[in-house]
Amino acid sequence: MSKTSIRPARISKVLPESIASEIGFEPGDAIVAINGQKPRDLIDYQFLCTDEVLELEVLDSHGETHHIEIEKDDDEDLGLEFDTAIFDGLIQCNNRCHFCFIDQKPPGMRDTLYLKDDDYRLSFLYGSYLTLTNLSAREWKRIEEMRLSPLYVSVHATEPEVRERLLKNPRAGEILNQLRWFQKRRLQIHVQVVVCPGINDGEHLERTLLDLAKFGSGEVPAVASVAVVPVGLTKFRPTEDELIPVTPEKAREVIAQVQSLQAKFQKKIGSTFAWLADEWFLIASRDGDEPVSQGGSSYDLPPAQAYEEYPQIDNGVGSIRLFLSEFEQAASVMLPEAVSPSRRLTWVVGNAVEVAFGPIVQRLNQVSGLTVEMVALHSDFWGQKISVTGVLTGQDLLAGLRGKALGDGILLPRVMLKHGETRFLDDVTVEDLERELATPVSIVAGVEELLESCIGNLSLV
Repeated sequence: MSKTSIRPARISKVLPESIASEIGFEPGDAIVAINGQKPRDLIDYQFLCTDEVLELEVLDSHGETHHIEIEKDDDEDLGLEFDTAIFDGLIQCNNRCHFCFIDQKPPGMRDTLYLKDDDYRLSFLYGSYLTLTNLSAREWKRIEEMRLSPLYVSVHATEPEVRERLLKNPRAGEILNQLRWFQKRRLQIHVQVVVCPGINDGEHLERTLLDLAKFGSGEVPAVASVAVVPVGLTKFRPTEDELIPVTPEKAREVIAQVQSLQAKFQKKIGSTFAWLADEWFLIASRDGDEPVSQGGSSYDLPPAQAYEEYPQIDNGVGSIRLFLSEFEQAASVMLPEAVSPSRRLTWVVGNAVEVAFGPIVQRLNQVSGLTVEMVALHSDFWGQKISVTGVLTGQDLLAGLRGKALGDGILLPRVMLKHGETRFLDDVTVEDLERELATPVSIVAGVEELLESCIGNLSLV
């Protein structure tokens, strides 16, 4: 669908006791226009709904058109949620990055997993990353006029030839001019740099971070933060690519390089500014495929204060440290001395966090009557020897858990599942897992749910 073809904004949920509920809106109805304007996306919808008097053109689920006038306070929400945040079609990505996870998936998965967007609106609304290479003059103008800030931008390299090589797009070399555009307009971005060994590491990574730091100072820094992330590869990536995986040795090299620059940034701009994704430390803490114990080494996870206000936590920067800190606080309040009846649970995580989460298991097992065994798995589905929890599929879980004594229940982090559903990336469901393993499954999101599932009744899906 053309990105200029605006569809009605189809309603997926009407919040109870809201204006929309009182009027009689129902899921399946759709907003066509607000005060004569067709909203392109959720941003337009939210902006148009700030008026105190709204004239809505509505298409109901039976195909009939209605015109409704609403009077409300200017900050009062209608109470509607929609199928999608974009009503005029996603802005598609025309880059050909071999490290793009979309291009590293096998055929035959559900269609939505192959959508390759580069849409600034999803960046503004949800913090997804875009490259800026697919924006028209119209979109740049809208970002400026509506003050859509901050955005989240995949930079990867500031040297034009290196970035063009990574994105395989001649427009990619314009990045420094684009950063100046944000700086001039006092708009902000958060940056990610995916490090591909042999391409944008070493001197290129240093050049990139020093260039970005030039935009990291002032009352409104154009670059608010930088996440340095290791490239993630699967066995389905194009065979002709030039990418190689990050080894423990490379991870230790990058950690030392970035930490040296962090000290300089602290002195110059008063912030760490560029943070290392947790995965660097997890990879560095392994000897080949095996984990090694931490404690005083240069690749231990940084302390909580090193992350300042966690500006890149959704990009895997500081999420483990925050989880450990939250667990320590919650455990001191929530964990009893004993549980009755006694129970034995299996907690499944990616093997990348096996060492980091060891202290959590030790603390849980101090509770009399509670036994928690952590099973740390890698993903054969993706062809990875070291895997973060979120990429584990149902097939990985079945292969890793079948035949094991799983106890009274399985604890699964919600990050493995499609948002709002009980389906893994490979379309295996939690119900499939329970049936195949003959063991109840409890889905846990965050520290409190983990603790509640351990000490209370299992919250079954």
